[in-house]
Amino acid sequence: MVISHQDTLTWLIACAKTLEENREYLIELDAAIGDADHGANMDRGFKAVLQKLSNSNDQDIGAIFKTVGMTLVSTVGGAAGPLYGTFFLQAGIKLAGQPEMTLPDWVAALEAGIDGVQMRGKAQTGDKTMLDALLPAMEALKQKSLDGASLEDALTACTEAARQGMEATIPLVARKGRASYLGERSAGHQDPGATSSFLILKAASDCWK
Repeated sequence: MVISHQDTLTWLIACAKTLEENREYLIELDAAIGDADHGANMDRGFKAVLQKLSNSNDQDIGAIFKTVGMTLVSTVGGAAGPLYGTFFLQAGIKLAGQPEMTLPDWVAALEAGIDGVQMRGKAQTGDKTMLDALLPAMEALKQKSLDGASLEDALTACTEAARQGMEATIPLVARKGRASYLGERSAGHQDPGATSSFLILKAASDCWK
């Protein structure tokens, strides 16, 4: 099974919808350990993405992802804009010229995007960031792909790993970003970036299964 150009657009539309629906939830999470703007920023950024894509006839998934990345960099405030922007830009480079994706293609794109986030943010698993959801999700997806699993099974495993990674940020003490200023007081709160990453990956699973 392949993920088509239209499937990719459907996912991005779903991302915008789920981030709008969870805007206040993400704001609430960010209010506890950050600037209380993550939900508003992500909602605004993906609304801008939809506007950009509505004027595009590009059939190249790589080009679509690059447009998403550049739009997020220019419209999303705080750390999220550069980080999510880098994620989509690097994924776009990996998928350059491709009108569709296979499961191995999506693994490669996700891995490239996450590598970009790590290089830009200098974070790793356990730092209480979006990577706590993204890294285990990517590893689960990659393992399922290597095992020859179906796209549906791989996406299910990816989403569940992201959920577990997101929930695992609750007891952590933040070591990166605004939340790190709180020190021990950052423990006991779920990371908003890990939460938005989970929502985005869950939207992919919901759309592509």
